[in-house]
Amino acid sequence: MREIPGMRRRLLHRRRRSGTSVMLGAALTCATEWQWPVLPGVGQRPGNAGSGSCGCPHPDCVVPGGHPFDPGLLAATTDARMVRWWWSNRPTAPVILATGGNAPCAVSLPAVAGARAVVELDRMGVRLGPVVATPSRWALLVAPYSLAELGELLYSQDWVPGSLRFHGEGGYLALPPSQTGAGQVRWERAPLAARADKARPADTADAAGAVRPWMPRVETVVAALVEASAGTPGGGSRLAY
Repeated sequence: MREIPGMRRRLLHRRRRSGTSVMLGAALTCATEWQWPVLPGVGQRPGNAGSGSCGCPHPDCVVPGGHPFDPGLLAATTDARMVRWWWSNRPTAPVILATGGNAPCAVSLPAVAGARAVVELDRMGVRLGPVVATPSRWALLVAPYSLAELGELLYSQDWVPGSLRFHGEGGYLALPPSQTGAGQVRWERAPLAARADKARPADTADAAGAVRPWMPRVETVVAALVEASAGTPGGGSRLAY
């Protein structure tokens, strides 16, 4: 079949626009619908996508492609015009959530333990909010907490798994459908999946009327993780950190 002149270029242009719309749409949903402050991540080094590289100048970057750089974290915003401008200039940039303040926080753990934790917490009847998954780590999104609240929570626990990371004030988290040096970021439990459950409403409206996905409190998640981790005879862990 003879190719129509110009058709291939138009198809490629549509595909590029489609990819751009996915990332921009995800950023706008976070910023405008849920009022989560976001900014574009540094991304991977041009020409090295999928290699685990980072676009920042640090060769030993521990979060390749999945962290803020330029602009810095303090630039995170819910302003739709700014979000559109960022992603029109950097259409494949990861979506980075600035955690803390009025935005969600998160508790993350290694991927194998994270997968087992979600199953175990479901078995325990613990209601979870959104869960973000990468090939190396899973993150359970929780309601905003302050550093003082987190300090009191950790002090009250006899033991907390050392591999847990807490993304609170001044922290960040890459959100789906970002592609980072660590691999694809995806929703293991998507915010919209919970919203469709009419039997147990999962969203809350803030003072400005924005509807945000429901999040559990951090103490609920940490207490359940500690119980699941040390809940076998002899103090063994069912999560295999």
